[in-house]
This record gives sequence, structure tokens and C-alpha cells, in this order.
Amino acid sequence: MPITISTVNVNGIRAAVRKGMLPWLEATDADVICLQETRANDGELTKVLAPALDAGWHLASAEPSAKGRNGVALLSKAAPDAIRTGIGAAEFADAGRYIEGDFGDVTVASLYLPSGEVGTDRQDEKERYMAAFAKYLSKSAKAAKSSDRDVVVCGDWNIAHTEADLKAWKTNRKNSGFLPEEREWVSRLLAEKSPWTDVVRALHPEVEGPYSWWSYRGKAFDNDAGWRIDYQLATSDLAERAKEAITERAEAYDQRWSDHAPVTVRYR
Repeated sequence: MPITISTVNVNGIRAAVRKGMLPWLEATDADVICLQETRANDGELTKVLAPALDAGWHLASAEPSAKGRNGVALLSKAAPDAIRTGIGAAEFADAGRYIEGDFGDVTVASLYLPSGEVGTDRQDEKERYMAAFAKYLSKSAKAAKSSDRDVVVCGDWNIAHTEADLKAWKTNRKNSGFLPEEREWVSRLLAEKSPWTDVVRALHPEVEGPYSWWSYRGKAFDNDAGWRIDYQLATSDLAERAKEAITERAEAYDQRWSDHAPVTVRYR
């Protein structure tokens, strides 16, 4: 069954809606939308997205335990068959960083991986999450294969994998998000015999970017000095069905409703 999936870090759902997210929702042809960094509890999320829910969208969310931080959600045109949250690690059980839903024979997940900061506890937390999440991904892929299902993990991975994924890669080699060990972690996830494929890169193998995040500082957006950190990693059979990947970059700075752009993939 064909399915179109979008993923976007909204950088606060209330701010995103205030800046113009709802018209984008009305126009999108996505069947499932993965949201990250909602910074809202379930009640707040339901309230701010009320127009979309009234129009028929279904909402499932993993609210954060820390007020004003994290939060992931799924918006879908059809109700999911099942919803699960968390990655099975006690430390991150209430972090609001992972949610997945079953839609027919496809499981769609929304991930918000920690951003980190070199030399701080935030980087330590990121590395612990990465270790736990790698184990979860391995189990998820094996379970999907045994039950003849497909999985796609969408979201803000907060790591630019290669030099092609970051405009200013030379000046960011010692910064979180482009550290050698972080990039190697992604490489291991995507190794030759791995079940996972970076769908956007597979469809755009020879280009810089397409970038999906630009700092609000300076002229990063105007100069397209961005990072490609919003991925859709799909298991093999689903990855082979990917026919088009579009990064929905706003036409102008003042038309942005987040510092991230939606990344949309159409699967046959």
C-alpha cells in the first residue's frame, strides 16, 4: 500500500501554529506526520491542534516529563492500529523522545534524539541514548522481519552523518552533531549488511544536503548554510519502495514556521 510520510521538528508546537503550520497541514498530502520537540503535554497539544483534529487528523503523542522540553507525536489521516512509546530504557521512559504507530503493515516512528554539547552532561546523555537506541533499532528490525512488517524511523537525529550533510563541516568537526564518534554510530546503523537505509540520501546520493535545519542566527537560511539532521531510516523492503524525497524548504525566511523544514518521502 502506498504511503506518504513527513517528519518535522516543530521547535515548539504553539509557536509553529502561530507562525503558519496549520495551512501547511491543510495542504500536505502526507498520510502520517512525525512531529518532534512539541514542548507540550497532551492537553496542550490537543488544544493547539484542535483545527487539524476537527478536520479529521488523528493524534498520538509521547509527552515530556520536563515542562517545555522534548515531546514527540504522530498525526495521521487514519487512526493507527497500535501505539507504543519509549525505547525500553528506564532512564528515558518519560523523556518524550520516541513514539511509534502501526499503520497496516508499516510501523512509523517519530524520534527526537538528544542534541548534546561537548564537555557537558548533555553529551553524556546523548551518548547513553544512542547506545540504548541502537539496541532498540536492532530488536525492532528483527521483530519486523519475523512478522513480515516494515519500519521507518523518522525524526530529528541531531547528527549530520557525512560532510555532504553539513555546509560548514570544516568548522564543526569538534562540535556535537558532527563528532567522529557520532558519525561512526550512524555509519554502523547503515552498514552494508544492516537492515536500515537512509532513504533521503539513497534518493539524493550526489548532492550536498538537502539540508533540513538552519540556525535562526545570522544568514544561515539565506545562505543555505544548513545541516541535514532530519532523517527517515527505513527497513530494506520499505526503502526500496521510496520513490521521491522532498525537503520542503520555505521560499523565504519570513515564511518559516520552524527552524526545520518538513522532510517528506513518498513510498510506492
